[in-house]
Formats: sequence, structure tokens, C-alpha cells
Amino acid sequence: MGDQHSTVSVEETAAKIQAAAAVTVLCHVHPDADTMGSALALAIALHRAGTPVQVSFPEPHELPRSLELLPRRDLVVPPAALPDAAELLVVVDCSSADRLAGLSGQIAASDTTLVIDHHRTNTFFGDLHYVDADAQSTTVLITRVLDALGVEIDADIATCLYAGLVTDTGGLRWANPESLLLAARLLGTGINGAELLRGLMDTHPFAWLPMLGAVLGRAELEPAAACGLGLVHTVVLHTDVAGVAWEEIESVVDIVRTSAEAEVAVVLKEQGEQRWTVSMRSKGLINVAEVALKLGGGGHAAAAGYSATGTRDDVLAALRSVLG
Repeated sequence: MGDQHSTVSVEETAAKIQAAAAVTVLCHVHPDADTMGSALALAIALHRAGTPVQVSFPEPHELPRSLELLPRRDLVVPPAALPDAAELLVVVDCSSADRLAGLSGQIAASDTTLVIDHHRTNTFFGDLHYVDADAQSTTVLITRVLDALGVEIDADIATCLYAGLVTDTGGLRWANPESLLLAARLLGTGINGAELLRGLMDTHPFAWLPMLGAVLGRAELEPAAACGLGLVHTVVLHTDVAGVAWEEIESVVDIVRTSAEAEVAVVLKEQGEQRWTVSMRSKGLINVAEVALKLGGGGHAAAAGYSATGTRDDVLAALRSVLG
């Protein structure tokens, strides 16, 4: 462990992983397909090579329904089952240590922490960093690492990689050439991309429909906000979400963002008395990662978020002032 904050190449990343006698891979709190797909793809490769490996993520330790499609979930263990210290701790798809919540202590306890991430707002916590903000998903970076290790990308690993790639590119809607080439390569292993996409992005329990109706019913459009480019926003209240999993709530912002009149879409999700998490999306003219960073959060240029306190009107007023 140290404070040198070294940026490493893909070859150096692969060499560090290959040299480790044992590896712990951590995902961020409330894992999505990119963090879990990245972790499992790497873990499957290490397990096959005979390296002891386990994957975990912070409490609440509940794997989202959609991620039950991923293979080798037996490699995922609860936080209590992790060793007190890892020889090599690999943290995937985390822009900052606080995304590890209750597992952030693993960073100081471990011999070396290697961060593999694609967020432009990465804070370079830990010791070694393979970070590329031009990569559209962390699974793109994991693929490069696996290639450097000489790992065969079979159907199990391809399923994990495709899950992260397809979700972080909006079902490949905004995929760049590297992502599209990788998608073709992964589909070439024989995985069923259509079935995966449906399960990851287009399947919801019935309870999602009345929740969505209530939340969309209180959406508001502010054409003059966001430098005159338009802001659409809504609120998810505690009373909306009985029987609805957090991943279903997260999907709301991608419905709200379809409003033609607004460059920026925002969903405030009630976490407690005057406590909120805020999800933002943009169509590309406003960098919402920069907005989130000013408000204590982070993310990508077109998708970012942060936490806030105060009344709904307080939170919106602070957001408007930053958006301009």
C-alpha cells in the first residue's frame, strides 16, 4: 500500500494480476452490469488459471434481479467472507473510494490496490490505476487486460463482458467503433445477445408500471433552465417504491430523458427525511459529470449523479444554479 498514485499500462496491469498469489475483486455499492460483469469476467479467468479469487460488493449485499443472468455467481461472496487483507485488491468501475461504502477499509488493509475504471471523474484512490475515460465501459478495459493475459474469451466470459458493454452504451445506441467491434467479437462466441439485452434492460416486474406512472405523472419541464436548453425533472418518493427494487427505480431516469424539449433529465430519489440521490442524463450538449462533481458526485458526460440534502425545492435550486 502506498500513495504514489501510479498510472499503469494494460501490460503492467496484466503482469500485476498474473503475479498475484491471490486476488480480491470489489464492485461498487448497488452493483450494475458493468461493475459485476467486469469483476466476474476477471474472476472467471483467474479461477481457471488456479488463482484463488473472490468477488464482493458492499451491503446491502443483494444482487439485482437482472444480474442473475451472469454466470459463475458462485464466485461472489458476502463482505463478511472476505479476508481481512488482500495481497492484491482489484477495484472495478469505481470512480472514488466512497463507492465501496463499508468495504472501503479494504484499500488501506490490502498490500496493493489496483483500480480499473473508465470514469472521467476518477479520484485515483488506491495504489495503481488503469483508467481510460475514453473507454465506454469498464468491461472494455477488462477485455484488454484479458487479452494481455492471453485468456480465451469463451461464452461465460463473453456474457459478463457483453452485459457491461451493452448497458453502459444504452443497448449499443451510443456505442463507438471500439465498442461495436467488441460487441461483434463477443457475439461471435455464440452468446444470445438479444436475450441478454432483454433481461438486462427491457424486463421489469409489474410493480414497476404503477410506480412509473406515479413518478412520470409529477414530471415538470423547465424550457429556460440549463442555459435555455431545457430541464425535465421528477421525484421518486418513498411511497412510490413499495415492492420495487432499487434497480427498477434507477431505470426511471432513462425514461424521463426521452423528453424532446430537454437537454438534461433529472430524477430525485427520496432516501430519507430531506435526503436524496440525484440521477442526471444529458443528450450531449451539457457535461453532467462536471455538474455532478460541483455538487459532490461524479459520473460520465452523459450520465452522472450525486447525493443531496434539503427539501426538493432546495435540491432543484442548487442544481439550477450549477446548470445555468
